[in-house]
Formats: sequence, C-alpha cells, structure tokens
Amino acid sequence: MFPDGPQTRQYAAMTDLPPPEPPAPYAAPVPSPPGPSFPAPPAAAPADRVRAAWHRRNESDYIFDFWTAFGWSILTCGFYGFYIIYQLVRRSRDHNARRIELLDAATTLAWEQAQSKGLGDELRPAFERIAPHMAVLRNQTTQFRDPIVWMIISLLTGGIGHFIIYILLDGDLITHDHAEGAIESELSTIYTRLGAPVASPNPARLKAPHNYVGRIVATLLTCGIYAVWWQFDIMTEGNRHFQENWTWEDGLAQSVQRLIAA
Repeated sequence: MFPDGPQTRQYAAMTDLPPPEPPAPYAAPVPSPPGPSFPAPPAAAPADRVRAAWHRRNESDYIFDFWTAFGWSILTCGFYGFYIIYQLVRRSRDHNARRIELLDAATTLAWEQAQSKGLGDELRPAFERIAPHMAVLRNQTTQFRDPIVWMIISLLTGGIGHFIIYILLDGDLITHDHAEGAIESELSTIYTRLGAPVASPNPARLKAPHNYVGRIVATLLTCGIYAVWWQFDIMTEGNRHFQENWTWEDGLAQSVQRLIAA
C-alpha cells in the first residue's frame, strides 16, 4: 500500500483515447509605448496542462532496449556505455519534471472542480496529503543530476562513476515512485468522488533498493562482468516504471475529458 493512500485495486482496462488538441500557442502582445511593463502570458488551463504533459512522455520517458545497447557497447569497445549513462540520468530527470507538471495540473483541476461542486471541505484532507509528496518530487529537481556532467564523471573515473550513478538512480527511482504513487492514490479517490473515476496505482510496482555493497563486490570479483547485469536492472526497472505510469496516465486523461465535459 502506498503511504497515506487508500486501499488500491487493479487497474481497469483502458480504452483508446484520441489525442486531445494541444493548448493554443500564446502570442505575445505588442507593447504600446510609453508603458514600461508588459502583460503576463495567460496561464494555461489545468486540463490543457494535463494533456500537454501527457503528450510529452515520448520526449522524457526513454525506453531502453538492453540488447541493442549491449551490442553497440561491444561494437564501440565500450564507448557507447557513456551514452547509456547520459540517457539513464537524462530520462530520470526529465521524467520527474514531466510528472510533476502532470500531477500538479491534475490536482489543480480537481481542486477547481471540488470547489465548484461544493466538495472542497470534504476533499480538503486528501489535497493536503498530496502536498508533502509533491514537495518530495520537487526536491528531486534540486539534486545534482546533470546528464552531461555525469557522463563526463563516468568517462574520467571509469567503473567508479558507474557505481555511483547506478546507486543514485536506484535511490531516485524508489523515492520518486513512492511519492508519485501516494499522489496517484489520493487523486484516484478525489476523481472518483468527483464522478470521473481513475484507477488506483498498482502497489506491486514498488521495488526494494539494490544490495549496493553486494553488487559492487560481485562486480569486482567477476572483473566487471556483473556490472552488465546491474546495468540491465537499471535500464529495465526504469522501463517498467514508465510503462506503469503510462497506464495510469491514460486513465487520468480519460477522466479529465469526462470531468470537463460534464
């Protein structure tokens, strides 16, 4: 069970959802002299923010094919491995940023709907439980996760840099998944009460941390061969996390459409 969330259940089957129209581009107004200030761009509607973040997942959620990556690493005498490090760090950082926008927009829309339906007081505790988990996700954006810098660190330090970033990425995924899972669970309860149900997240997706000391020792004892298996885990666990998120996001997108059409 996710922390602070209600009892979860299996995902409902999702139907195909036609891609929604993206929000209209904002055209900056032409200033009229002599005014020194300019009007701020209008804020996008929460539903449009949800749709935009939903559409951007192909930009952020990079899915690795391990065997393709492994083959290129062999063909390039290991140099492709540094590109793998770049993509591992980049996708973790960009996925977190996109999910923050998606979940924040979904929460904002739900609060507006709760207020308009007179359910604000009833659902306020659920919204308040979301806030600390959003803070956890936002705090992750302040951590040192620049993909180019980590690629260079791995290049200069060899296996040591790989060990460090694997440990950091594993911890990032666990922290991120617990926080966003708790948010999804609360939003499931809220949207159901608003009349546009969203399936609860799958609690079985939560993973335990790797045995870091054991993996480092195994890598040293096998002269680096075990590091290939470690890399496989880092790749595929991220892949599974994204795919679980996509299932829930598709359900959220449908619920948002139903909510604003009601």
